Amino acid sequence: MSTKLGQIAKKAKLDREVRFTSLAHLLTPAFLKETWRMMNRDAASGVDGQSTKQFASEMEKRVEEICAQLKEGTYRAPPVRRVEIPKGPGKVGTRPLGIPTVADRLLQRAVARILEAVFEADFLDCSYGFRPGRNPHHALQALRRHIVTKKVSHVFEADIRSYFTRIDHQWLRRMVAHRIADPIILQLISKWLKAGALQDGIFLPAREGTPQGGPISPVLSNLYLHFTLDLWFAKKFKPLCRGEAYLVRFADDFVGCFQFQDDAQNFQRQLQERFAQFNLELAEDKTRLLLFGRFAATMRGKHGQRPETFEFLGFKHVCGVDRSGRFALIRIPSTKSCRKFLARTREWLLEHRHWKRREQQQHLTVMLRGFYQYFALHHCDRRLSWIRLETQRQWKQALQRRGQRRRLSWAQLGDRPWFELPFARNLHPTV
Repeated sequence: MSTKLGQIAKKAKLDREVRFTSLAHLLTPAFLKETWRMMNRDAASGVDGQSTKQFASEMEKRVEEICAQLKEGTYRAPPVRRVEIPKGPGKVGTRPLGIPTVADRLLQRAVARILEAVFEADFLDCSYGFRPGRNPHHALQALRRHIVTKKVSHVFEADIRSYFTRIDHQWLRRMVAHRIADPIILQLISKWLKAGALQDGIFLPAREGTPQGGPISPVLSNLYLHFTLDLWFAKKFKPLCRGEAYLVRFADDFVGCFQFQDDAQNFQRQLQERFAQFNLELAEDKTRLLLFGRFAATMRGKHGQRPETFEFLGFKHVCGVDRSGRFALIRIPSTKSCRKFLARTREWLLEHRHWKRREQQQHLTVMLRGFYQYFALHHCDRRLSWIRLETQRQWKQALQRRGQRRRLSWAQLGDRPWFELPFARNLHPTV
């Protein structure tokens, strides 16, 4: 973080009521060039067709132009280029992705850095997405701590229907204005919200939602749920609960943990009413209240039932016991996460089945290690070993398609050094 951003963050933390009236002066050519060094240079082109390489070659000229337009008040937010991408394995249809122009992406990221410096002081401990020094494993660790060490017997698993496309612009502007009073920054945000999209030559206006694919979207969407959910839960709902209550949120994924069932039921009912005020809606087919925790096995066992499970951040959460017979929270990669990864490896092998075997081995090793890097938690060894075996099985099938003359058996492949793939090990012992 630059010195000036650090000063803003410090001021925002010391005075929770202050509104920043002068922030646009930070958007200098030097600040934009500093922001550029933090960005992904492989992103696709927007509606103007300019690539990141072309922009980089004209860096000095372009950042000067952007700053001049901001100073004169003539900057116009171009529409994003909308493309449809597949939803993923097991899902039908596509989802829209917005691609801003390179120049607009740079300015969005620069403004996002300013917003992050201002609002980081306001965000609550229950929020883990799109925040410096926080990641999904921190959210998983907090959730485990609540379930294992606190008086949690009921879990509310939630899903917001089409969250990023339903954010109300009027409410969002009011939320940003809670801390930001700089007219240039507020104007830029309004322009991005209204910029719309261009798809197949047709302009699609934006009446709600954040600019998907743009760097400004994560901080704006996080801010919306900060006011809509986090603050409401901490200040209004939790103090009225009969027992303990906890919330863990990562971006638009969140889980509520409760000691008593009536508190959990009240949360579900009041949350629906709360969301309706802000144009949000829970997806009923993916939202449920379940008995979960230390006493779930005993209570459900009385009725001949096993404890239910739920999914959060790619992991299936299961009530289990450790070696000494005490309650333990078991987290394993969800079926959806495994299916998605194996679909990627299968697709890659089909497209690259004629590569040299050593090169295939190197790439599959990188893919597996990336999967392990996220999912290698305690209790995941068996599932990750299965993932490794399934990847080898796919690789074997791809090798067989090369020709019918010589088919290698599993025993023969097992002796080939080039067929070896890495095993997983616990990379996150404290999560």
